[in-house]
Amino acid sequence: MTTLGAVFRPQLAPERLRPVARLADGAGLDELWLWEDCFREGGISTAAAALAWTERVRIGVGLLPVPLRNVAVTAMEAATLHRMFPGRALLGVGHGVQDWMGQVGARVESPVTLLREHLVALRGLLRGERLTTHGRYVELDDVALDWPPEHAVEVLAGATGPRTVRLTGEAADGTILTATTSPEGVRRARRLVDEGRAAAGRGTGPHKIVVYLLAATGPGAGERLRAELVAEGVGGEPDLGVAGDAGAVAKAVRRLAEAGADSVVLQPTGDEPDPEGFVRFVAEDVRPLVP
Repeated sequence: MTTLGAVFRPQLAPERLRPVARLADGAGLDELWLWEDCFREGGISTAAAALAWTERVRIGVGLLPVPLRNVAVTAMEAATLHRMFPGRALLGVGHGVQDWMGQVGARVESPVTLLREHLVALRGLLRGERLTTHGRYVELDDVALDWPPEHAVEVLAGATGPRTVRLTGEAADGTILTATTSPEGVRRARRLVDEGRAAAGRGTGPHKIVVYLLAATGPGAGERLRAELVAEGVGGEPDLGVAGDAGAVAKAVRRLAEAGADSVVLQPTGDEPDPEGFVRFVAEDVRPLVP
């Protein structure tokens, strides 16, 4: 079954999160995703609050930018969430927007090298391993978590370019793709992930693909969607985003699922006038139409 989620965009003030999260939980939404966009809201702090306010919905963070984070801190925070809320936290890491990383003095010469080192160390720490590593960017000296997760957990990574997508297959447990990914883009990503897994000798086991889908419904949906795609620089590309009723949105979700997506996360436009209504629409109207 395809997992269906929605995004709480950080253009909304942090105090708006509680009613949205509680509505998502009560309406039966599978997943609610948060973003750690500079310089808006912290991913771990908002995830912890959302998990505490809810009982069943899974809370994802996509993404935590690794240039901002020592891997030991990422591991400590991730392990804490997984122990307090078993099975409900989904955490993804990524390069971060390079201009933002430059603004805070965290931009690195090789983002791919940093992400690889971070992923290898993070997954090891969350497995309860004691690590000593001297990489180009990640340095650990006899580091282990006192409270690692009690069960195996997934570490996801965001990717756009082919090198990074291939890396997610090599070093992550799942891949997060942006809303500028078409169904054919999902197919290409799945092939690259499989190449990365094969190169790392990881076999053909499961690897979760999460895809954001820009969606708009209600009055002015088409105009809002087109404006957002133009702002993203992809206004003329086909098969990106969907505007319309539950049937139209569900059809777009199914196309991504058929292309290889395991989870489709509906991303409202930045000017969505009713965030709570959007979450209710996803959970109550679209979810029954998606197998």
